[in-house]
Amino acid sequence: MAKNYRIISADTHLQIAAERWTGRIPAKYRDQAPRTVQMPDGTDATLIGDKRSVFHGALIGPYADRSPNGAHFETSPGVGSPEQRLSEQDIDGVDGEIMYTYPAGVSYYKGIKDLGAYKATVHAWNEFLAEEYCVVAPQRLIGMGMLPDTGVPDAIAEMEYCARAGLKGIYLSTYPNAQDVPTPEDDRFWAAALDLDMPITGHVSFGGSSSGRAAYPFKQDPKEVASGVDPFSKFAQYALRGSGNALQMIFTGVFDRFPRLRIYFAETQVGWIPHFLDILDDQYERHMPWADKMGLMKSLDRMPSEYIDEHFSWGFMRNASGVRARHEIGVKNMMWATDFPHAESDWPESQAVIEEIFEGVPEDELQLMLGGNAIEYFHLDSAIQSETLREAVAAS
Repeated sequence: MAKNYRIISADTHLQIAAERWTGRIPAKYRDQAPRTVQMPDGTDATLIGDKRSVFHGALIGPYADRSPNGAHFETSPGVGSPEQRLSEQDIDGVDGEIMYTYPAGVSYYKGIKDLGAYKATVHAWNEFLAEEYCVVAPQRLIGMGMLPDTGVPDAIAEMEYCARAGLKGIYLSTYPNAQDVPTPEDDRFWAAALDLDMPITGHVSFGGSSSGRAAYPFKQDPKEVASGVDPFSKFAQYALRGSGNALQMIFTGVFDRFPRLRIYFAETQVGWIPHFLDILDDQYERHMPWADKMGLMKSLDRMPSEYIDEHFSWGFMRNASGVRARHEIGVKNMMWATDFPHAESDWPESQAVIEEIFEGVPEDELQLMLGGNAIEYFHLDSAIQSETLREAVAAS
């Protein structure tokens, strides 16, 4: 049955104690499974092999009451059962959430040194997500499958499982080849994702740092042929978060080979994008001619900003400047989110934030950013909503 969506948060997290799902890990690996441990102050953390992730559950609620210290899995918002999560959505006036695990990157799970145990742990999480958690309300609990960073064959195999299991998207923490730069080997993955019609996402970024700084796989060293001037660094000098990855994919020809491919980067904010695009095109016009002549990089078929507009979507929270710049960014490329239950969340007051940052935005654009774009990207089964969003928010 179609869901009457008004508001979808396009980036949230599942803060679930390890013991709720690690029983799905095969017995031979269970001694290496993630587990909950107590910090010296008595609060909770997750120990994954030799890596510890502190649960900052106290960084939510009224700003004056927040604390950077840890919290307890069983008594904090954003943890517990699917039923609890649905209740928290209702309290916040949200109809569905795109959900990432926490810790959000598989790099934490590489604390498990045994490769078989690592891959089994990633699969166990996806199995729990599909069979036990999201199944309770699959149109509201929209979990993203986690892929192992052990190479293209493993990434494809786990993505195929996620598709069979009914998960509505996956997220990459590195490129499918498990490196920080795209390679021709990744083409098998992009092709498989398109064949499966599986939405691809990255949380903040994948491959490279969250600052947006990213490398380009030059066939020749710019130090040897261009007096040390790196043209890619000129293009990417104002890149933030996933935009460095976007440039890597654009300049290695991924979208020329796969014109239907799109990527959504969650939790990037968006106010910086117009400046980034301005400088990107300016630097491209200045530096690509000589870079192409020297054989360092190949000129694109169109301006790089056009590829960004066509192939990328971005997640944002309380980012009023980004909303004001929406026509430069592309309304169709923006997805609002709460980041619940992390520090950027305003739960349970998200409706007040929506009123604040979307003031004066026309209803049709509001509907896209608060849900319509997510419905389209993640192929959600949606019924038409007769009540306007503006009326719904005001009534909340």
